[in-house]
Amino acid sequence: MSQRTVEILLVEDNRGDVRLMQEALDSGVPCRITVVEDGAKAMVWLRAKDRPHRPDLILLDLNLPRMNGWEVLREIKSDPALRQIPVVVLTSSEADRDVHRAYDLGANSYVRKPVDLDAFLRAVRSIESFWLATVTLPPAH
Repeated sequence: MSQRTVEILLVEDNRGDVRLMQEALDSGVPCRITVVEDGAKAMVWLRAKDRPHRPDLILLDLNLPRMNGWEVLREIKSDPALRQIPVVVLTSSEADRDVHRAYDLGANSYVRKPVDLDAFLRAVRSIESFWLATVTLPPAH
């Protein structure tokens, strides 16, 4: 990615996880993180007409109020204006059926949230390293 600031949409209702993710993402690539705490707000934010461009990456929890992460993922990946945005599912679920379902719905990756603090920070930093510094993403428009 170029030196521009990367836009990340973090869809997460756990304030502790939000704080840890912000801390972990503050270590490398310049990024602006927008946090929304439920799926319905995420979809409103993504579809806002006054938004100059879409986010470069969406970090999505599955267990959300109002509209769960499954519904958000389904809507994003079925919308031609949004489907190219990479979606990383971040969840505490260890169920194989959830992994399969996430990929079936179009998730770009599935990351289990580690319980251990250091492991959690490493996981988020590995997401940052891969998605923001290694891969080539489609240009935001």
